[in-house]
Amino acid sequence: MEIEIATIGGYEEVGRQMTAVRAGEDIVIFDMGLNLSKVLIHDNVETEKMHSLDLIDMGAIPDDRVMSELEGDVQAIVPTHGHLDHIAAIPKLAHRYDAPIVATPFTIELVRQQIQDEGKFQVDNDLVKMNAGGTMAIGDSEQVELEFVNVAHSVIDAINPVLHTPEGAVVYGLDKRMDHSPVIGDPIDMDRFREIGREGEGVLCYIEDCTNAGRKGRTPSESVAREHLHDVMRSVEDYDGGIVATTFSSHIARVSSLVEFAREIGRQPVLLGRSMEKYSGTAERLDFVDFPGDLGMYGHRKSVDRTFKRIMKEGKENYLPIVTGHQGEPRAMLTRMGRGETPYELDDGDKVIFSARVIPEPTNEGQRYQSEQLLRMQGARIYDDIHVSGHLREEGHYTMLDALQPQHVIPAHQNLEGLAPYVDLCRSQGYKLDRDLHVTENGNVFQLVE
Repeated sequence: MEIEIATIGGYEEVGRQMTAVRAGEDIVIFDMGLNLSKVLIHDNVETEKMHSLDLIDMGAIPDDRVMSELEGDVQAIVPTHGHLDHIAAIPKLAHRYDAPIVATPFTIELVRQQIQDEGKFQVDNDLVKMNAGGTMAIGDSEQVELEFVNVAHSVIDAINPVLHTPEGAVVYGLDKRMDHSPVIGDPIDMDRFREIGREGEGVLCYIEDCTNAGRKGRTPSESVAREHLHDVMRSVEDYDGGIVATTFSSHIARVSSLVEFAREIGRQPVLLGRSMEKYSGTAERLDFVDFPGDLGMYGHRKSVDRTFKRIMKEGKENYLPIVTGHQGEPRAMLTRMGRGETPYELDDGDKVIFSARVIPEPTNEGQRYQSEQLLRMQGARIYDDIHVSGHLREEGHYTMLDALQPQHVIPAHQNLEGLAPYVDLCRSQGYKLDRDLHVTENGNVFQLVE
């Protein structure tokens, strides 16, 4: 069976992931994401009102016109998890393909919301739920099968999809960490990865996220971040002024820890910001998390400001606002607080807890720096880097290569500089550039099996 891979987006940067695999006459697309930094550098860009071609020209979403080079029919669009760099281009591109969108329940619900917010295109693709551990036949030949393998990441309900073909498995490895004690959900299913590496024809190709490939050791578990956060929260429990926390809105495990620890130190948690309300509200509706019944979630600007007024009236010492803005996004709650654009007044000594790292990209780094400086100018004390990454470090990558023993490897999710440490690791394990180790660019198509 002919096997072709199109590396469409995410092979020259962090963001706008999209890859297509053709097995015979059947094609499966993995991810359709957004490069958020290409949007943030413009003022007041509303992507839901923009045409796909304009977003492609901006470098914000994948240029999928290379799909015309693949001779076959798209049978499924498979987002791996709910982060915007993996799902946010679905409303702009999915309608071009007569294929269902197949994902885990939490991811499918986030995709549904993305589609509902779309203002330019009508997206009528079927939305199909499949849990981790599930399988689905692809096409009519009964020779190709899609499988979801459970992984741990910084958003719940994440999977690595595997496309089983007569020539071996294609494992799409974006994004994960090797977490054996996650706060929410099941550990990474290493037993299944090892089985896939040794059954049938083994692994034909492994496509891997290289975000942290240059960092030594292994990525700690989310349970380590939870203990770090707990320690920080207990260290400020006697402070009688304002404490504000921020983290990734999609990081439900971290949000739930913040909510729990706020209660422990005698403060009422409240979630503020549109994406905070969206992700946590969705997770609660789908029973991934059991928040206290009186937990407030407010996304609209007026309701957020009313909540800030209530906090100021009743006393900042009684509340822990958990807000958007950990990357310094211009319209996020924390950024507005730093600019003095909300009713919440920061005083000398007030604490701001960043339970997140800045994404290593110039736009994010600049905006985060500016946000922190604005907060410091108002007297805030910054507690930074209370976080663990959602991506594998060097030893996690070594373990995955050992488990899967792939015939071919394709590094992804980084620029050339970021790919280099993973390339070095693969070469140390016997892979050779342009033979079985393929460093590629966006828009390339190459054939693994003729």
